Amino acid sequence: MSSDFSIINLILLVVAVVVFLKLRSVLGRRTGEERRPFDPYAAHEQSQDNDKDNVINLPGSRAPQDAAPEPAPRTIRGVEPGSEIEQQLTELTLADRRFDGDEFLGGAKLAYEMIVTAFAAGDRSTLQPLLAGEVFESFSGAIDAREKRGETIEMSFIGLKSAEFAKALVNGNQSLITVKFVSEQTSSTKNEDGVVIEGDPVTVREVVDVWTFERDITSRDPNWHLVATGGA
Repeated sequence: MSSDFSIINLILLVVAVVVFLKLRSVLGRRTGEERRPFDPYAAHEQSQDNDKDNVINLPGSRAPQDAAPEPAPRTIRGVEPGSEIEQQLTELTLADRRFDGDEFLGGAKLAYEMIVTAFAAGDRSTLQPLLAGEVFESFSGAIDAREKRGETIEMSFIGLKSAEFAKALVNGNQSLITVKFVSEQTSSTKNEDGVVIEGDPVTVREVVDVWTFERDITSRDPNWHLVATGGA
């Protein structure tokens, strides 16, 4: 029994030695084609070296050496090409990249109706954010005087016939734009007894106003404020 066990052990040992030598002859041989172990730090350095020779900008980015082209001034509806006001608006557009003539004029039309109707109604809360400080004080003072006399204004805004740029100017950080408004309105002033003392509640009148708006082009606030009013 003991001799049989020794013979089996000897056979297994010989087989193990043969297998070991065979594996060593295969695994221990280098052909020069083997992949090197992955080194994350070495890979990062290699990536940086490659980036120096092959810079790829992400979408929307701009290469440092490339300067942004000057945007072409926008054309504005209703402004005659080559006119003085077009030149003034072009200068304003170049100074204030956020300015859009068509959008401004649309907002000015809305502001005009809001201011006219709010003044007639004595609505100071609507007026204040739309007016510069001095203009608001002037409007508010007129409303105070009217209220002390017991007078009220009945006004209907029929519609805006036209609104066009009259002048534009960049003065330092301030942008100034003057707009000529032509509207149709009915308006009458009544005393404390309800008697009409001025105007006509029925007759539609054409009203011409020339208003100037201002905005600080360095401010994040995109809103314009009324800084001056007048008639044609």
